Amino acid sequence: MPSRAELATDIVRVSHALHRNGWVANHDGNVSVRLAPGRYLVTPTATSKLDITEGGLAVVGDDGKPVEGEARPPSEFALHLGAFAERPDIGAVIHAHPPYATAIACTGKGITTFLAEAVVSIGPEVPVTTFALPFGAAGAAPIRALIDRYDALLLCRHGVITVGKDLETALLRMELVEHMAKIATLALPHGGVQPLPEDVLRPLIQKRRGAKLGLAAERTALPGGEAEPAPAAAPTAASSWTPAGPPPAPDAWSGGKTEGACGVVYGAPGVETPRNEELASAVKTAIDRHLAGKNS
Repeated sequence: MPSRAELATDIVRVSHALHRNGWVANHDGNVSVRLAPGRYLVTPTATSKLDITEGGLAVVGDDGKPVEGEARPPSEFALHLGAFAERPDIGAVIHAHPPYATAIACTGKGITTFLAEAVVSIGPEVPVTTFALPFGAAGAAPIRALIDRYDALLLCRHGVITVGKDLETALLRMELVEHMAKIATLALPHGGVQPLPEDVLRPLIQKRRGAKLGLAAERTALPGGEAEPAPAAAPTAASSWTPAGPPPAPDAWSGGKTEGACGVVYGAPGVETPRNEELASAVKTAIDRHLAGKNS
């Protein structure tokens, strides 16, 4: 677990990155981490993300009120609290206004994930919330309704919120949402992006669910409903070698999962190839001809 000082440094680094990338303006955006049960460290109200410092961060309780020092949290911290309350696996929350993603959010639409790699990181979609003013319990309600199944949300007519086990994860997800939004926008004059086919999407979601990326990943639904688990493969018997000498070493190219190449040539048990039969037949014919010539 990082120390409080390390978490404060991370918040400053991420805040400056948001400003440098042009994903916030004026006093927009906020960054927070979970310090301990019921304790959070968050960027203060009315402060540019360029001016965030370790000593100026607010320490806040579950009620959204400061518990030490003079720094006060932004009113939008209620959105963070809604996410933290729904998922104990969330260690960090970032809210920002990256232009391309925010433009899509202001249309009231979400993003269907069209890049294969992004499905594993953030799931098959980044949905848009219902509209709410961004403060208080009413502002957090649209986020609480979705965050149990998603790591990134477009906030209707507002911006983007991403979560993660740490700030690095949440920042990378924010970057990926904006990257997809930019590509989708640039693709519009060319007919728009095309969705991933279901036979590609399904294994990607299964990979996401097995990658231990948090509760949202585990709860990601498979397209077309859940499938019956595949039956376990029957155990295979160990090879028993009959040729003289020890069996060959595992094949390095297969990561040690199969026998070496000489197993194919000499007919190792479990190795089936039509060429073995052809080779054996040719050898037998040559021997028969040799013996016939000696006896003539």
